[in-house]
Amino acid sequence: MSRTAVLTPEQVPAESKPTLDAFTKNIGFTPNMMASFAQSPIAFNSWATLLGSMSKALDVKTRDSIGLAVSEVNGCNYCLTVHSFTAEHMAKLPTDEIILARKGHATDPKRDAAVQFARKVIETRGQVTDTDLKAVRDAGYTDANVMEIIALVAMYSLTNYFNNVFDPEKDFPAVTAAGSI
Repeated sequence: MSRTAVLTPEQVPAESKPTLDAFTKNIGFTPNMMASFAQSPIAFNSWATLLGSMSKALDVKTRDSIGLAVSEVNGCNYCLTVHSFTAEHMAKLPTDEIILARKGHATDPKRDAAVQFARKVIETRGQVTDTDLKAVRDAGYTDANVMEIIALVAMYSLTNYFNNVFDPEKDFPAVTAAGSI
């Protein structure tokens, strides 16, 4: 049960309305998380700006795999449903890759290094080792790419924390434990 209001279109603050309307048009419906998050135009619009900027980082399969890994570590069931859906339908990741990403891995060696590094960042609160940093660099990621991975971890953690605190009703297909979907 949600711990905050899911705003109707009439309740959305004027400062949040253009951003929420754009998401609704793009997605085809208004996710409960966004209809709740829109209560704070400052937080919602800041997150939306970050999301828009980060959509240019790395590639969609890597971004979605990082989202799955981070959401798994943070125990965010809402985000796991969203990222599993988008990974399957937008990034075209097969089910076994979605499960692997939730465990912090990927079959593609370069993506695997990024996902492993992202998981290390979230698990250690950024206190990664020199070996962790070397592994992601050795896989072909530049320092700019590493910064993008860190920013993705932070962005996904923001929505994980929001959804863990407010627990909006899930409006994407449910997922099960990382062993199966």
